[in-house]
Amino acid sequence: MNALHRVLLAAALSILAYDVTFGIINGKKADENDLKFVVSVQNASKHKCGGLLIDRKFVLTAAHCFGRDMSVVIGTHNIDNTCGHRYKVKHSHMCPLYMKPKHGCDLMILELDEKVDRRYYEKTQIAWQFLEVPENSRCRVAGWGETETNKNPVSNLMVTDVSIVNSATCKKSWGKMGTKLPPGVICAGGSEKSGVCEGDSGGPLLCGDVVVGIVSFNFDKNCHYPNAPNVYTNISFYRHWISVVGKCSFFKKF
Repeated sequence: MNALHRVLLAAALSILAYDVTFGIINGKKADENDLKFVVSVQNASKHKCGGLLIDRKFVLTAAHCFGRDMSVVIGTHNIDNTCGHRYKVKHSHMCPLYMKPKHGCDLMILELDEKVDRRYYEKTQIAWQFLEVPENSRCRVAGWGETETNKNPVSNLMVTDVSIVNSATCKKSWGKMGTKLPPGVICAGGSEKSGVCEGDSGGPLLCGDVVVGIVSFNFDKNCHYPNAPNVYTNISFYRHWISVVGKCSFFKKF
């Protein structure tokens, strides 16, 4: 990233002033007028993962969220009500480099069977040029996942702040537990008692108003947060594959 890109990224991050002192674990409801592009990815009409609408016909989520009879619910923060709209998944495009979450490219694009109604569509800004978000940056993560280990997912979209963890520090933490992190990941949260839990996979990590990552995994599906940062797939690392499959120009350049 050149000097100009770093300056613009810092400016985007400085805009974020979100008043949260606790997490999706102990989280708070997202504002109804915020994060309208976040969707619920469902298997057999039951919430499985989060995702984000990157075009009127494409949803980006995590590859390990794949399942049978997939659909997405769009246009509501409360997935138990009838205010949103359900769209069937026509095709699922798995990242060709994907093996499993801890081995890289935990991304999948869902192609919907019809274009999303414009009243539900809010254009998403996602990172285009490869970047490393500065350590200790405060970013946001959102999802409908569990608020405690082995509890049920929630009905309302929850959101929290998380701090970006230095890449070397993250690799060292995971290395102590016998896990070698794949390339193309961002680490955030975990040790600060805020972050993600089961059911939040596929949801967005936003720095400022830009989506930079997709929720991939935490430590042993444990939401009590041992000293291991949560891991997100770095969108910009796989931008070329996303742009080819998505066939659209939904990226934001820094």
